[in-house]
Amino acid sequence: MASGFLERRSSGKAEMSFVDHLEELRWHIVRSVIVILVLAVYIFIEREWVFDNIIAGPINPNFVSYTALCDFSHWLGIGNTLCLPPISVTMQTTTFGGQFFSAFSIAFVGAFIAAFPYIFWEFWRFVKPALKPNEVKGTRFVIFWVSLFFFMGAAFGYFILGPFTFNFLSNFNISSLNILQTKPTLSDYLDNLTNLILGCGITFEMPVMSYALTKMGIITPNFLRRTRKYAIVVNLVLAAIITPSPDWISQTIVFIPLFLLYELAILVSARVYKEQEKKDNEEWS
Repeated sequence: MASGFLERRSSGKAEMSFVDHLEELRWHIVRSVIVILVLAVYIFIEREWVFDNIIAGPINPNFVSYTALCDFSHWLGIGNTLCLPPISVTMQTTTFGGQFFSAFSIAFVGAFIAAFPYIFWEFWRFVKPALKPNEVKGTRFVIFWVSLFFFMGAAFGYFILGPFTFNFLSNFNISSLNILQTKPTLSDYLDNLTNLILGCGITFEMPVMSYALTKMGIITPNFLRRTRKYAIVVNLVLAAIITPSPDWISQTIVFIPLFLLYELAILVSARVYKEQEKKDNEEWS
């Protein structure tokens, strides 16, 4: 499979050896790493502003999502159902280097998210020569769409899922004796926030994957329709995995967009499949 991919890349340009392909891939990776490092350095320098205004957002009582969700709840006529109680959390580090290494983690994860369009662009430049002319023709604006769905997912995880998750976990009690207090570590909070943002960002690529797999003939819209019931179960499991909190509200909030994304994937696949059939009929006629 790898050899076939390399042969198709070579056919689009001068004949290249296996070592030449590796060398080209290395430079794509090097350029991506350089961009990530530059952004990471900048984020590390501005770490206090980044942490206070971005990282700590979902646990800030004045976070924009809390007001917006409450107003949306009243607009729907369901009272205070979506109004979340204020969060009062004091995080801690258990090692001398805890904050220092957490700053590095924030810098590199933040840099990766910000540089995602460029990273994918470098990846696309490496893969594109292996595609056939008709396959390339159907990939216009691919970088835009991949980046758009990734950032939509990241925003969903940050602005919607994050507040529900951290609010639930910080206010959850197993005792009425008032002898337990939630004091999460900074690394625990960052891990949960990273999983929410990146997990949702990757999951929201479902329509793009549907387009690509249909183009390659791996899936069809009928296949997606037949497997819808299994997809519902899988999406429920994904919702349970993505949401660290076990409450049904957070999981439902995750499941609904996942289900809608699956339906969008069916529509995308159906359109691509119809275009493919039309082209095939024209070639046979």
